[in-house]
Amino acid sequence: MSNGGDLLVQILRENGVDTVFGVISVHNLPLVEAVDRELRFVAVRHEAAAVNAADGYARASGGLGCALTSTGTGAGNAAGSLIEALSAGSRVLHVTGQIDSGHLGQGRGVIHETKDQLGMLTAVSKHAVTVPSAGEAGAILREAVRRALARPYGPASVEWPIDLQYAAQEVTSGTAGSSPVPAADPDRVGEAARVIRAARRPVIWAGGGAKEAGPELREFAQLLGAPIFTSNAGRGAVSEDHELVVGNFAVNPAAASLLADADLLISIGTHFRSNETKHYKLALPERHVQIDLDPAALGRVYPATVGVCGDAADALAALAGELSSGVSTEEGWHDRAVQTRQAVRQRLRADIGKYALICDAMREHLDPRSPIARDVTIPSSQWGNRLLPIHDPATNIFPLGGGIGQGLATGIGAALARPDVPTAVIAGDGGLAVHLGELATLAQERPWLVLVVFNDGGYGVLRNMQEARGVARSGVDLYTPDFRALAAAMALPYGFVTAAEEFQEVFAKAVAAREPYLIEVDVTAVGPTPVPFVPPVEVR
Repeated sequence: MSNGGDLLVQILRENGVDTVFGVISVHNLPLVEAVDRELRFVAVRHEAAAVNAADGYARASGGLGCALTSTGTGAGNAAGSLIEALSAGSRVLHVTGQIDSGHLGQGRGVIHETKDQLGMLTAVSKHAVTVPSAGEAGAILREAVRRALARPYGPASVEWPIDLQYAAQEVTSGTAGSSPVPAADPDRVGEAARVIRAARRPVIWAGGGAKEAGPELREFAQLLGAPIFTSNAGRGAVSEDHELVVGNFAVNPAAASLLADADLLISIGTHFRSNETKHYKLALPERHVQIDLDPAALGRVYPATVGVCGDAADALAALAGELSSGVSTEEGWHDRAVQTRQAVRQRLRADIGKYALICDAMREHLDPRSPIARDVTIPSSQWGNRLLPIHDPATNIFPLGGGIGQGLATGIGAALARPDVPTAVIAGDGGLAVHLGELATLAQERPWLVLVVFNDGGYGVLRNMQEARGVARSGVDLYTPDFRALAAAMALPYGFVTAAEEFQEVFAKAVAAREPYLIEVDVTAVGPTPVPFVPPVEVR
């Protein structure tokens, strides 16, 4: 007889999922066995990595990612990565085990039992639910999939008692259904159009909510001749080689005069995160047209003159239609956008010195469709999140929740979603150590992935913050493994870089190998950046 594992496989197939990430356990055996038999099961080394990999798979594929974990400690291990998926709005189905349904809530000390697991999952997921009976499992799972795929996207967690996983199932086809997004109010669109028509120097700020509205955003910006700033999440909504895309540079000093002269802000699907707004002290135009799918976001951070609630693509198309008769953008404003785009990049290149050669080499040897997964480390935060061009928003993979150590697993998931192009992962030695075991997953699955480890012997970002404050180093200097020996132990090809000028040749060789490859960049040998990176966060 079919069991819960067969049901899960059927539902995953219905939603185009062919790869699942997880850690096997006595409390998910039927699920793992069915997935491994019928689909591709990727056995990661930690439950957090399972969710990260499913997250990366979802972002790069544009579909649903799936992670399987155990109950109790296993589900707890996954919680941090669910926070990241929630922060980033990733389409992840997290299925975790649970103890036998007859023992739930009794506190008997059943192996892997924990108090209020559902409460924990509710706190870190968009949607969380328990399978109450074998007969309801199909409907519960399909509803979880629908919730994960409904905008605004987010992870859905299902805890499934082990006896109900083993229970006989009649596996039939079905659908998760869809959740239509209400159209923007025409009156609000008309009001926004009147405000935009009156502006002479508009600027656009595109966030993660604009990623699926790229063509409409590009047409809208060209209509206005308006510069496009982005959040980190919004990168690539319009390819960053477009002349109007200033990019993720709103806090760059070379952008200050443009923002100061702007008379209207048009924001699309952004949270205005603290680290992208100088902890909310970045001065932006008082007049503000805000487009967002979430009505609670309208005016939450910066007051909105007009708030338009709705899908970004539909709202921008409607606004373009309203403005098609003409706009009054100041002559030369388009040119100011182009000049600012160039100026912010020149300023950052000067700030990072020879590391610009490393950035250029990465872009040269990667495909425009290559996922670029970046952990929280100085090269990512200082230049990878800004200067390394993103042409496709699905390739822009960075932990929006700000947690370190998630880059490698997320990159593995992205690489398996796009096996026909190379994936790059930028990590620091400190962050990589958080989930060093996933090097074994990399060696096991053998995706086309180049892992670039910038080794500065610790937590460089926090080290710079302590030095900038004039305090003694605390907790930032770490023992670093011998990465050459580590790569050899994992049967991974290895490259070593001690000068920025060497990077291009080493990286090109790694990409050409079409297999997992570890490159170590000796940051001490390459030398510091001319301007030390200190993140724009408040420290007292």
